[in-house]
Amino acid sequence: MALRRDVSSPLIQAFWRDERFIRAVIQLIVLGVVIWLVVAAANNVVLSLQQQGIAIGFDFLNNGAGFDIGDTLIPYTNSDTFGRALLVGLLNTLVVSVSGIVLATILGTFVGIARLSSNWLVNRTAWLFIELMRNVPLLVLLVFLYTAVFLKLPRARQAISVGPIYLSNRGVATPWGEPTDTWGAFLAVLAFAVASAVAVGAGMRWWQRRSGRPKPIFLPMVGAWLGISIVGWFALPQPPLTLSYPEIAGFNFRGGRTFTPEFMALLLGLVIYTAAFIGEVVRAGIQSVPKGQVEAARALGFGPGRTLQLIIFPQALRVIVPPLTNQYLNLTKNSTLAVAIGYPDLFGVSGTIINQTGRAVEMIAIVMAIYLSTSLFTSLLMNLYNRRVRLVER
Repeated sequence: MALRRDVSSPLIQAFWRDERFIRAVIQLIVLGVVIWLVVAAANNVVLSLQQQGIAIGFDFLNNGAGFDIGDTLIPYTNSDTFGRALLVGLLNTLVVSVSGIVLATILGTFVGIARLSSNWLVNRTAWLFIELMRNVPLLVLLVFLYTAVFLKLPRARQAISVGPIYLSNRGVATPWGEPTDTWGAFLAVLAFAVASAVAVGAGMRWWQRRSGRPKPIFLPMVGAWLGISIVGWFALPQPPLTLSYPEIAGFNFRGGRTFTPEFMALLLGLVIYTAAFIGEVVRAGIQSVPKGQVEAARALGFGPGRTLQLIIFPQALRVIVPPLTNQYLNLTKNSTLAVAIGYPDLFGVSGTIINQTGRAVEMIAIVMAIYLSTSLFTSLLMNLYNRRVRLVER
């Protein structure tokens, strides 16, 4: 009589042989080693500073700065605190970064589209721009723009006039709006317009899900925001802003807004340098769209412009957005090269504070935390947008 093996009960395996348990233990060991190294390094830094009679703390930010900053967006004097000076540098960095991202995206998109143009001159010009900008170090480009372009412009009395804009070695003087007494009320109107635009977008999305029909969302949101803003502008007793035009007064300009040569050189250098990389990203995204999509659009009677707007570009975004995020992060971090041309950004101001206080550890920690937070926030926004444009598969 043959013996039968009981196979109804599974074999019990020891938990320390479980692959999941082994992976978890390895990760815990690696995490423990990393934490131990960080704690040991921190203790070493604290001990070294204590031996030199230096205590770690951030109370020095409340002390008087004692130095001037040439380019400020908010009121600042040398009697203000180090914290105020650091805020000025942060705002300067944010202005350059946000402006550079917007302008580089616009220029890079045009360059990427021109790179695929059937016109030989347009195609070769875009190719030359991309190859030239990508192969020149950014630091060299910034120094060249600052010393060989903006500082070589004529003096203020002989400034080059382009309509209401003046170009000189003092910078670029442009018309600028000056706030009036109703500016605060208009800011409240703008906040209400933004909230209304968000509500309109949510309502359009709800209607789209309920009806099952595609509805435009972006244009109604922009229309709601723009309509409320225009109505609020004209409904106030006086305009929130009055336009001030620059005028030559002695050796400088009076009225308007004068952007310093340092700011213009930094912004222009970041824009044209990053636009070259964005152009290649856009070109790759457009070429990733199957040719059958283009042929189908032409068969339906779409012109080249409508085909690019409605067929090609929406599909290319899922390829464009991820590497585009890297370029945005690179532009923000490359703004630290402003120290080479004397623009007082966050990194430059922090260096001055370190020289005056000797608090290198605290200041480097603050700068690293700010740049990390800025990069993570930029990545968050781009990842949210990437989820909207990515290809949804069944």
